[in-house]
Amino acid sequence: MQTRLILKVLGFLLIIFSVSLMPPLLIGWFDADGTHLVFLQSWIAVLVLGALMWLPNRKKSDDLRIRDGFLIVVLFWLVLALSGALPFMLAEDPYMSVIDAVFESMSGLTTTGATVLTGLDALPRSILYYRQQLQWLGGMGIIVLAVAIAPVLGVGGMQLFRAETPGPMKNNKLTPRITETAKALWYIYFGLTVLCAMLYFAAGMNLFDAIGHSFSTLAIGGFSTHDKSIGFFNNPLIDTIAMLFMVIAGINFSLHYLAIRRRSLRQYVSDSEVKAFLLILATLSVITVTLLILEGTFEDTGVAIRLGLFQVISVATTTGFTTNNFSYWPGLLPVLLIISSFVGGCAGSTAGGMKVIRVELLLRQGRREIDRLLHPNAVLPIKLNKRPVPDSVINAVWGFFALYVISFVSLGLLMMMSGSDIVTAFSATAACLNNLGPGLGDVANNYQSISDAGKWILSFTMLLGRLELFSLLVVLTPAFWKR
Repeated sequence: MQTRLILKVLGFLLIIFSVSLMPPLLIGWFDADGTHLVFLQSWIAVLVLGALMWLPNRKKSDDLRIRDGFLIVVLFWLVLALSGALPFMLAEDPYMSVIDAVFESMSGLTTTGATVLTGLDALPRSILYYRQQLQWLGGMGIIVLAVAIAPVLGVGGMQLFRAETPGPMKNNKLTPRITETAKALWYIYFGLTVLCAMLYFAAGMNLFDAIGHSFSTLAIGGFSTHDKSIGFFNNPLIDTIAMLFMVIAGINFSLHYLAIRRRSLRQYVSDSEVKAFLLILATLSVITVTLLILEGTFEDTGVAIRLGLFQVISVATTTGFTTNNFSYWPGLLPVLLIISSFVGGCAGSTAGGMKVIRVELLLRQGRREIDRLLHPNAVLPIKLNKRPVPDSVINAVWGFFALYVISFVSLGLLMMMSGSDIVTAFSATAACLNNLGPGLGDVANNYQSISDAGKWILSFTMLLGRLELFSLLVVLTPAFWKR
């Protein structure tokens, strides 16, 4: 293990993160509400910590090994969550305990959107902006940003990229150099965020809300500057813009890059994962809207269609925005929507869940096993986009699925042991593991009622889901630490 190199990278990343404390500091100073001192103290603390880690090791230069990459990613998310919690801990409004502050910070950075805060409309703007910005930074993955500036560190960035990016096929590069790939992804991410903010503003949001909600929309985070989330605006046009960008953010950003570069939509049309993703959204929408109309949940059919479509897209993409409390919807709808979050969005997107491509491969593998019973000697390759998928990838997907199920059940039982009822325990575990946010039972609106032990468990669960299990679990195995 290259300890000095790891400390150098972690220190440099913390120095970068300290810069992100400047915008909320300026907002607090402009509003003259005293919160600028909170962010000033936090900035100094994070900057000093980063400098203490970076300066003694700044001349250390070498290529990162696979183990180094995994350890840096895990340690950075842990250190970042603790550092990101400083403003919440130091602020007087809202007053937050250590665990609440860490939970809120972890939820923001992992784009989960679970919150322990209430009365958002009355909170200082600097705190509200900071929450939104945390999600935006965590959305594309600040590690991917680090890869973009890897040459400054004097280290190879491929191991960081592989450990951070989601999906089963992590070796695909858009450009010959991995740093150029990371930069391309961040340019698209930034550009889409600006476009989303402009449309929100044109649709009726004020500038502050437009920027804040564009951050959480593209990050598929779900934090809002209002207690009623997107429902606060009660604006069909804003709902439509949010739905459009949630779908865009739920699609592989590599496809956005290729579509822009080649000036063609053919990449989306020919990609099997995108087609499966849209089919899932369409199917869920039909079921949801039909049941809402038949049950008479809303008096107006147009409202039922709009709110039904919005909530399906929000939950299925693991965004977590709400326009109506779906936990009170009739029949199987609340459970169906929570289940849909297990699928999530496409690999390479900012969405959570297992990812559509993994579910698609699992279904095709299941179909192949049935066909093998009928044709024992047949060669039946599994193809994705007309290309055969290696068995090693299929095996990895099966392993991931098994760990996902085991993690969900184990963490759900731990939540019950911490004092939650069965509905709250397992829906909260699902919402945090899938980086969704809102759940059922006591966590339908917020996580304030969860015990401290439960919040620590769910904080771990959010990180586990954000790093897609393997990146975190591999560091916890004894074999990882053996020479």
